[in-house]
Amino acid sequence: MFAISSYFILQQSAKYESDVKLWISVADLHHKMFWLRQKELSQYDITVSQLYILVVIENLGAKATISTVAKALGRHVDVLSRQTTVLENNGLIKRTKERMGSRLLTITLTEKSLELLKVARHSKVMSEVLSVLTMEERQQFEPVLDKLLSNLNKYTFNQIHKWVP
Repeated sequence: MFAISSYFILQQSAKYESDVKLWISVADLHHKMFWLRQKELSQYDITVSQLYILVVIENLGAKATISTVAKALGRHVDVLSRQTTVLENNGLIKRTKERMGSRLLTITLTEKSLELLKVARHSKVMSEVLSVLTMEERQQFEPVLDKLLSNLNKYTFNQIHKWVP
């Protein structure tokens, strides 16, 4: 009996170590790529987070509202509201009310943000970093990342508002 439970404990320990190693690798990859991208974008006076918001707004098109963008990003509506105020003040988006007296704001990109998106999409740094992957490796890697993100999204769905640091 002891041998079976010891074996089980060793397997669980090995799985835990593997989970931690993978988590640390993903976190390190994210941190370093984020930092490099931020350094590259600093010449355009925009943050990685702001660029990400603009890309989501572009992808949502006419459906872009504070709540739809917040949901797509997994952020609180009030946080996104503040961030879009900054983007609007910087001339990167326009927030307009759907109807007089309505609180629903539609978000559209400005010419300035469209030009910025064209330039910012071409990242020399990211191309160099990702150049170590062959096309076959990219095709294998993307579904794995999508699978992890899908599971993470299921796990965190409707949980963001409950999280307190």
